[in-house]
Amino acid sequence: MSRTREWLKLGGLAAVTILAAAAFIGTVQRAPNAEAQQSASALEALTGTQAAPVPAAAQPLADLSASFTAVANAIQPAVVFIQAEAIESGPRTQLRVPPGFEDFFRIPDEGQRLRRGSGSGFIISRDGYILTNNHVVEGATKLKVRLFDKREFEARVIGRDPATDVAVIKIDGTGLPAASLGNSDSLKVGEWVLAVGNPLAFTFTVTAGIVSAKGRLLAGLPIESQYRIMDFIQTDAVINPGNSGGPLVNIRGQVIGINSAIASGTGFYQGYGFAIPVNLAKVVSQQLIADGRVRRAILGVQIRDATADDASYVGLQEIRGVVVQDFSSVDSPAKKAGLEPGDLIVELDGETVEYVAQLQQMVGFKKPGESVRVTVLRPDNVRKTIAIRLGEAPLEQTLAANRTTEPVEAAASGNHTTKLGFAVRELPADLVRQVGAEHVGLRVMTVELDSPARDRVLAAEQGGGFGDIITHVNGTRVQTIAEFEAALNGVQPGAIVSLRIFNPSINGGTSRVERIRVPR
Repeated sequence: MSRTREWLKLGGLAAVTILAAAAFIGTVQRAPNAEAQQSASALEALTGTQAAPVPAAAQPLADLSASFTAVANAIQPAVVFIQAEAIESGPRTQLRVPPGFEDFFRIPDEGQRLRRGSGSGFIISRDGYILTNNHVVEGATKLKVRLFDKREFEARVIGRDPATDVAVIKIDGTGLPAASLGNSDSLKVGEWVLAVGNPLAFTFTVTAGIVSAKGRLLAGLPIESQYRIMDFIQTDAVINPGNSGGPLVNIRGQVIGINSAIASGTGFYQGYGFAIPVNLAKVVSQQLIADGRVRRAILGVQIRDATADDASYVGLQEIRGVVVQDFSSVDSPAKKAGLEPGDLIVELDGETVEYVAQLQQMVGFKKPGESVRVTVLRPDNVRKTIAIRLGEAPLEQTLAANRTTEPVEAAASGNHTTKLGFAVRELPADLVRQVGAEHVGLRVMTVELDSPARDRVLAAEQGGGFGDIITHVNGTRVQTIAEFEAALNGVQPGAIVSLRIFNPSINGGTSRVERIRVPR
């Protein structure tokens, strides 16, 4: 094949790639071109050799490469490597530090040992404040920070917020390189991003990808707070253990997230990483620097994302919003203001509410004592806006331990099968005393395999301890089978029934709302 044909083949392959990157290429600024020209001039000066010209068809890709180079050069000086150390006592005590590359060795003092972990962070002020993850520094007795230029500093913790997994640490210095913080609210799915950090002991590593999704809620993360906020940016830029706390930056070199987690069955990269939106981190870091802690505003509600049945139940055409399950306490601001279990929250201060993490973040940007207007939907197309004065989350929040309850055998005799596809039984006197009078209802004993309630209610036979207790049907209090059936009287096949449920075996007792469509 002639040289001309080889160039034509290369041009054709490049054209296909250019089409895939067309949306991005239109936004590339002229500065990277200048940098590419400077690099070529430097090469000529060093080697006396003229750089090979870039084929016209490949020029946009060269511009893209130069843009990545410019962003990496701009952000790397502000990124830091963090080494955390802690002395532990006892053979089974574990320090929660980033996974991967942790060294254990004994200190000859009654079983004490030193545990080391590493992570990343980035400087946000020229006098040495650094943003990172809470789980990178939690429990550490000594922190060492190394900069991109190889300088090393001892660091101290300014404040930590387990609910958002954000922490601020400080090194003593002046004129330090600080990262530019962007606006994560304006981030769009499909945008190019770079992740910078120290994965797997490979320090100051840069990887590229796109924003794969926003508003991700990750189950199973070790964030032990009832008021945790998880509204993650998902990216396919490679993130591995050690990247935690490092910046996720846009093509302008602005930080739009803190790299925090990966979705993996092995503990290593398998396709997607997750970052905390920088707008949330800004609010948290400002309070940590000012007060050493976060004063978190709360509505005082337990909530979940709306389902199709929730939307249909209140007459909403699209599936969005969050459902009020229960209240955090008797002093809940939302309860005092008039919110009710089962309400579907669709707006906060006139802004549309789509999902749980979004509402958590919207409230998280407020201050305790501020008033907000919450719009809810109720059955029969009832729309109500309620003013709520926000409360403050307790400084120390621990989840209640599970109650120790004795499960009762789910004998078939005495069960009452309902039209919703599960069987219930009235609570005997001894169980009434255990759950408390306010939670008396009908205990779910069995659930039919083909029932629409199969994934919505927990039966005693499924290992749920007590199983679920139905306390309300369509807002009506039910404690006997007769009351349960009366509440369902007139409900037609295909209609949606709202159940309020209490389970004494989960987190010391929790209430929730489930919507179930009656089988046709």
